Amino acid sequence: MKQTNAINQKIYTLSSLVAAISGWRLKGLTVSFTNGCFDILHEGHIASLSQAASEADILIVGVNSDASTKRLKGDERPVNNEQSRSLLLASLAIVDAVVIFEEDTPLNLINNLLPDVLVKGGDYTIEQIVGAKEVIANGGRVVINKIVEGFSTTGIINKIRRLG
Repeated sequence: MKQTNAINQKIYTLSSLVAAISGWRLKGLTVSFTNGCFDILHEGHIASLSQAASEADILIVGVNSDASTKRLKGDERPVNNEQSRSLLLASLAIVDAVVIFEEDTPLNLINNLLPDVLVKGGDYTIEQIVGAKEVIANGGRVVINKIVEGFSTTGIINKIRRLG
């Protein structure tokens, strides 16, 4: 029998996640963190999340709130609300915890969680990645994933518009 109630239990508030991390660390587990809007989940997201999950024992995903996504992506976004996006991410076996954040960047979240590994996708340098300095100063490391070309939420939205 599948534990479908376990999916919702993987969606945390910041305070409950900080407590969970303490428990995981007591067990000797390492924590990786990545973040994004994850508006329409696609193959590029799965590749990035898989890479992030392979970097530590526990994968935490920070999800931009609806208001934050709108500020970053424009008035027509998000397509899916924050609860829906969080639920989809929490249903993935490779994701251990999901937390929604209101700010435009996850800096406050990273400062509170201090993951062992910060994973970001794209063509960034470590100096450009929000929270990298703080994670490194705490003894952690930063991993930059390559983007999977040909997959983007904007591309999916544009394709749907052309079909309509």
